[in-house]
Amino acid sequence: MRFIDKLRSFFYGRYGIDGLYYALMCVFLVLWIARLFTANTVVSVILLVLQLAAVGWMFFRCFSKNIYARRRENEFFKKIFRSIKNFFVLQKNRIRDRKDYRYRKCPHCKAMLRLPKREGTHTVKCPRCSKRFEVKV
Repeated sequence: MRFIDKLRSFFYGRYGIDGLYYALMCVFLVLWIARLFTANTVVSVILLVLQLAAVGWMFFRCFSKNIYARRRENEFFKKIFRSIKNFFVLQKNRIRDRKDYRYRKCPHCKAMLRLPKREGTHTVKCPRCSKRFEVKV
């Protein structure tokens, strides 16, 4: 049997690589670069231990046969990452639209609304929950 076939049979039923794997790889690389610029040996050892923990977790997840648990971990990571990403996208959009629009939350459903910039107090209807509320823009 060839090496490729042996490798293929070894990886059969294993979880493999996902988004959390790539995030852990980025953490590893950031810690590695930080360790390059660290002169203090205690800090360098701490960073090395964190690097090894990240690599160990990466390989544990990659070679695990408990696919259900690894998928749950990845879904939890994606949920947190998505909320962080959406926060920064909203901030970018607020900066981009600062001349023409204002962003306000609906007091009923907490949806973020982009409202045209006008003087005074206005009544706004939320497109998500259809409730009306007053906005001072």
